[in-house]
Amino acid sequence: MNDETNKFNALHNFRLLITPEHECSYLPDRQAATLFVDPHASIDTGAYSLFSELGFRRSGEHVYRPHCPLCNECKPIRVVVDNFKLSRSQQRVVRKNVDTRLTWCDAEFKEEHFEIYQRYMSDRHEGSSMQDDDPEHYMRIMNSSWCSTKLAEFRINDQLVAIAITDWLVDAFSAVYTFFDPAFSHLSPGTFAIIEQIEEAKKTRRKYLYLGYWIKDCAKMSYKNKFTATQSFNGHSWEALISV
Repeated sequence: MNDETNKFNALHNFRLLITPEHECSYLPDRQAATLFVDPHASIDTGAYSLFSELGFRRSGEHVYRPHCPLCNECKPIRVVVDNFKLSRSQQRVVRKNVDTRLTWCDAEFKEEHFEIYQRYMSDRHEGSSMQDDDPEHYMRIMNSSWCSTKLAEFRINDQLVAIAITDWLVDAFSAVYTFFDPAFSHLSPGTFAIIEQIEEAKKTRRKYLYLGYWIKDCAKMSYKNKFTATQSFNGHSWEALISV
């Protein structure tokens, strides 16, 4: 047994739970199921870093992975940051954001952030179950009691443009969620936030940026496979997703 396998021994004591099958949120006429790490387990950033290498993701306090019996379309994906190169369209995004400045701050509630979050949700998810004006729900999305999470603030002068919620793992970043003022949509703040997270990962000597799940036939996720050096997890190992 090699060292790469040995490092996952620390996860053997974690109990995994699976949900009953339910309607898929992304693909019509599909049934979904989700594998959860026992929510009562004592987890920390180190353990979560290992789970991330196995395709798991965090939502608030919960660590989960799709585990659908008849479908394998949800692909955990990540960017190998040292191999990443900007595409022409991403270079244009960087030029558009020449006046945008990034500052990292603690994952704490700020009214200014929440106001942007509300505008974003109203613009992008109006009338859906995702639209929520509850600050407590917002904080549950943002943070957990056991994970090292920071917020990337993007500003033009003093104007707040976007927030990227980022988990700082042992050897990687995990992009949790990005929201922005719809008035600045023309600057492609979502794409710019990923580019800047990749750059920060390089600076802090981290290997990967995890981008959650990608579904080939889901238009809302199409931006994720536009980044070079992207890998997907096939259930056993990580492999190149696509060449851009």
